[in-house]
Amino acid sequence: MRALPIALALAVLATGCIGAESSEPPIVGIRNMYNQPRYDVQERQPFFADQRSMRPQVEGTVSREMTKGYAHATGLAAQSKTYVDEIPVVIIGNFGSRQAMMARGKDRYNIYCAPCHSLSGDGQGMVSRRAASLGAAGLVASSLHDDRLRHIPDGQLFATISNGLRNMPSYAHNLPVDDRWAIVQYVRALQLSQAPAVAPENTEQSQ
Repeated sequence: MRALPIALALAVLATGCIGAESSEPPIVGIRNMYNQPRYDVQERQPFFADQRSMRPQVEGTVSREMTKGYAHATGLAAQSKTYVDEIPVVIIGNFGSRQAMMARGKDRYNIYCAPCHSLSGDGQGMVSRRAASLGAAGLVASSLHDDRLRHIPDGQLFATISNGLRNMPSYAHNLPVDDRWAIVQYVRALQLSQAPAVAPENTEQSQ
């Protein structure tokens, strides 16, 4: 007769094990911490007036991760507020070498830029091809080999990656500052690899 009470006790204990199904609601002291809404990067949300889930930096504040160099952070010269022509030397030093910076730029470009601009930079990435097939020509990415883009300052290219332009979103929340500069360097390498050949100058003396 003792076997029956023991079996019943074991059954009661088994039903109380963690992971067992229960019709009882969970006891949650602070409900808003139990079920917190979240938004993905670049997702629309209704809380703020501009409906952006990625919030801009609070004016007048300096984050712990912010770089100290103005040109480094913005692509603009501190005094003239014009775009810097070349990548600041200090940034190359952060990578240890141009080769390391180039490798990093290629890696980040292939992840974040190639879907629209393509691996070769001709603007015919998967997203652009899909947009063209749907008749949305305005969503087709620009070719990075366009003569205008080959001659803009490095700082302007960096600022475009950071702030976005027309249909291109900002990547400031996805990519650290140095990674954005690394992409600039890799884009320049792509442009040089496919630059139109320049005819050699005629050095013959006129007779």
